[in-house]
Amino acid sequence: MTPTNSTTTTTTTAPAARATTTTPAAPTRLHDVWLPYPAEEIEGLPDGLVYRFWDGTGDFPADPADCAFYVVPYMSDAGTATRPFAAMTRVRAVQTLTAGIDHVEPSLGALPPGVRLCNAKGVHETSTAELALTLILASLRGIPGFVRGQDREEWRAGFYPALADKSVLIVGYGAIGAAIEDRLAPFECARVARVARSARTTERGPVHTLDDLPALLPESDVVVLATPLTPSTQGLVDAEFLAAMPDGALLVNVARGGVVDTGALLAELESGRLRATLDVTDPEPLPAGHPLWHAPHVLVSPHVGGTSSAFLPRAKRLLTTQLSRFAAGEPLRNVVHTTG
Repeated sequence: MTPTNSTTTTTTTAPAARATTTTPAAPTRLHDVWLPYPAEEIEGLPDGLVYRFWDGTGDFPADPADCAFYVVPYMSDAGTATRPFAAMTRVRAVQTLTAGIDHVEPSLGALPPGVRLCNAKGVHETSTAELALTLILASLRGIPGFVRGQDREEWRAGFYPALADKSVLIVGYGAIGAAIEDRLAPFECARVARVARSARTTERGPVHTLDDLPALLPESDVVVLATPLTPSTQGLVDAEFLAAMPDGALLVNVARGGVVDTGALLAELESGRLRATLDVTDPEPLPAGHPLWHAPHVLVSPHVGGTSSAFLPRAKRLLTTQLSRFAAGEPLRNVVHTTG
């Protein structure tokens, strides 16, 4: 789509080289880069690229066919994020600012072959791990009840569960899962177990596979979900998974809502057997009137694992690094898929 408002475009190019002979110099080929932030707000971007600002709203900033590097607008829905794909006939790289790629993955077939899809590894670990720990502590120590008690001027004293001496299971032991364990270290947990797609050994201990969940779940007081949403994890936390968790256990979801079977979770919450704290839900956003809002023993936060003050500085550093490598013809980082 051709732009109708040129004010959405910010262009930065390298200074023209001084001619050293009488032969006309070959023109430097410029590459369009679509950024969700104005280029002048990102320090260290390389010269030699043409930066176009598009945050997912309004008309496209230029012809998508001229885009070589597309940065998906953060927090955009799947339709907005992938809207330019079909017209990006010469794009060479797509960079998300999310750790997960499930919002763009179904539309990758619209891109030409050889496009590298990169995720935002290194951007969200700090913020998401911090929220995961916040939700665990808030739920165990009864913070939501204290807030409600304060609203009603009620003094709700008593004994509440601590994180100390609890056994924690992290399902999805990638960069975010490892960052969560980093933050659990000072809390004197009895044990931290780890699950990922493939088995391996880390400095902290073994990483199990999903096949080991039936043996691990009954021994886990806190189960933290930090796995990507993939065909193998869609609905992973179903009635059987939840039934294997011990009475009084806490489920923490900072992954994707689709990892959990909402109906199965509601049944366990309403029975009073399990507790949950959810930064993501299915459906999402959680609509008014949905039973999860008022289910017992559940704390819901509005998908804010990555949206903290820690996000933007790390996102901008990632873009500077990736675009510098792109301009220099060096391999990009965080490549999770190449279209074919």
